[in-house]
Amino acid sequence: MRILFAFATLTMMAAASRAERPNILICFADDWGRYASAYRQGKNDATPNAIVKTPNFDRIAREGVLFHHAFVNAPSCTPCRSALLSGQYFYRTGRGAILSGAIWDASIPTFPLLLEKAGYHIGHSYKVWSPGSPRNAPYGANRTAYNKAGNRFNRFSQFVSAADDIASAKEKLYDEVRSNFRDFIKAREKGKPFCYWFGPTNCHRSWVAGSGKKLWGLNPDDLKGKLPPFLPDVPLVREDFCDYLGEVQAFDAAVGILLKELEALGELDNTLIVVSGDHGIPGFPRGKCNLYDFGVHVALAVRWGKRVPAGRRVDDFVNLMDLAPTFLEAAGVDVPKVMTGRSLVDVLTSTKEGLVDPSRDYVVVGRERHVDTARTDFLPYPQRAIRTKDFLYIRNFKPERWPMGTAPGYGVEEGKMPDYQTLATNTRVAFGDFDASPTKAWLITHRHDKGMQKYFDLAFGRRPGEELYDLRRDPHQMHNLAADEKYAKAKSQLAKRLMSILQKTGDPRVQGDGSTFDKPPFSEPASKRK
Repeated sequence: MRILFAFATLTMMAAASRAERPNILICFADDWGRYASAYRQGKNDATPNAIVKTPNFDRIAREGVLFHHAFVNAPSCTPCRSALLSGQYFYRTGRGAILSGAIWDASIPTFPLLLEKAGYHIGHSYKVWSPGSPRNAPYGANRTAYNKAGNRFNRFSQFVSAADDIASAKEKLYDEVRSNFRDFIKAREKGKPFCYWFGPTNCHRSWVAGSGKKLWGLNPDDLKGKLPPFLPDVPLVREDFCDYLGEVQAFDAAVGILLKELEALGELDNTLIVVSGDHGIPGFPRGKCNLYDFGVHVALAVRWGKRVPAGRRVDDFVNLMDLAPTFLEAAGVDVPKVMTGRSLVDVLTSTKEGLVDPSRDYVVVGRERHVDTARTDFLPYPQRAIRTKDFLYIRNFKPERWPMGTAPGYGVEEGKMPDYQTLATNTRVAFGDFDASPTKAWLITHRHDKGMQKYFDLAFGRRPGEELYDLRRDPHQMHNLAADEKYAKAKSQLAKRLMSILQKTGDPRVQGDGSTFDKPPFSEPASKRK
């Protein structure tokens, strides 16, 4: 009798434990950056956050935690997502460490598949892990995809701008988001917790010129004086940036749709909600494919009902690879020892603000290859960096290479630079690691104008082997102090700390002869991937 009672008790406890496991909703925007009204710096904010409106992200931050120092591990779609899904530094994920030519290694554990094995219903809509082969492999690939209602939301401004009735066109795309999620929920077995990834690509290039104003009422002139100083503050650049913020608002609106769905299901407060993006703004200098804050500093807000004390602003440094062990711990799943990320559960459930965990005082970020044809012989531009509260130290391992790729007269034989329209629409014709955009085309075609050379050099010029920026005096990282004797001690300490971390975590770039990523299969045409 006692044995039966004990068995029944254990069974009830196990069932209760399963019932308490949270659902997980991950809203992950392509190329988002750190633009949300929750990050406004008071009434006189002089950044683009002053004009963008993200009420749903702000709600999650208000009802949960807003992180001020969240960073991607790599400012390139595939390697960033490799790190997030695996919970490891991107350079530990084999061919997942590059973009063009990426192949997923199925032996690497990923949090979605571990959750599925532990009884979770998993699914995704739009993009999780790509470009790469097999597409979205770390999340179950097509087997766990829910896109039956369509994927038009990925081209939000293109569809809505072409419509006669803007409001109706928006609603059709919102209904697509809603329907894809409902299909996912309908497929769930009763009583199972779920993990759903919402990953639209509308913030990725390209969007329709003028759509920020036409679709969202955002005025490009309101950005005057609010752009970072490495961008020329001219009408075309302001409009380009404004259109991007419109796409951010579209993403935020979709997040609101999903919140309403959770409320209707009665499962909002038992859902761990994370909203972020894979790196900085595309098609602008020092953003995507760069280790400056403009490229790696991202938005992050987390809500989890009563488990996360609301309204807190946290200064702990977070690498997005930390999310994988966070999800696993929250779900009661053992975290694989191979994961280098650190769970955030203790930070999330704390009542403290500011710096909760003193050991979270830095992040390490890096980059290898983005576009395969950006440089001669399909070579990468290897970089690693360590970011602390006061400093950014960058190690450029191959300073003789061109950081954004080559172009006629810049690393390749003299030739005619492509015209404005070509530069604005074809990424690969020049500086291939810099997305085609009106801003890119304007910078290149105006490079010989008076006062424009500095902007061009900051965007496309070669960089020294070491860079050091004092963020207390230079928040936009424009003045390299690596050669300044006054900062010799700080540079030495940061360089030593960075190399120690890279060595301990098995970075191929600093082990052996450090040439792994410069050789095939990492440095070959993407078309040769096997």
